[in-house]
Amino acid sequence: MSRTARVERITKETKVLVEIDLDGTGQAEIGTGIGFYDHMLNQIARHGGFDLTVRTVGDLEIDAHHTMEDTALALGAAFDQALGDKAGIRRYGSATVPMDEVLVRAAVDLSGRPYVVHDEPALAPYIGPVYPTSMTRHIFESFGQAARITLHVDVLRAARPGGHPDAHHVVEAQFKAVSRALREATAVDPRSAGAIPSTKGTL
Repeated sequence: MSRTARVERITKETKVLVEIDLDGTGQAEIGTGIGFYDHMLNQIARHGGFDLTVRTVGDLEIDAHHTMEDTALALGAAFDQALGDKAGIRRYGSATVPMDEVLVRAAVDLSGRPYVVHDEPALAPYIGPVYPTSMTRHIFESFGQAARITLHVDVLRAARPGGHPDAHHVVEAQFKAVSRALREATAVDPRSAGAIPSTKGTL
């Protein structure tokens, strides 16, 4: 059974197209107009093993908020749609990912109950000219709500000796950890015999 989805989200602020194949090879075509955000969405494809297309046109003349939020909402909706009834999947996934001085842990439950916990240190306000670091939490919250998943993201270590956290490393490690956790949770469990992984019989 193909685990793919296509979602379009159009508002007065943004126009978003997302296509995803959960059983892909990590291929990505990403364009949001926000360079660092594109880089992070590429991490989701590559480290999640998902084929992902994202095309967003947003009101960047105002700021990056609407573009980033609506892209995350559309990505979450596509993710939920591609999962279908979730029969035969592992459901749970976790990953601890280092990136030089940074260490991040992510844990996910494809539960059907959206809940996001996010913990990171104070960072420089921007990465590059457009990406506000304050949006990282909101991206995961928006994605988690639309995907209907429980997601915990914790930055376990960040500071360099005698220095401030490198915002690029801290945020990128988070996306990589979430991607690896999603890869594990969405994987087909050969021992499940195609059952839905819940005693309730539904997720």
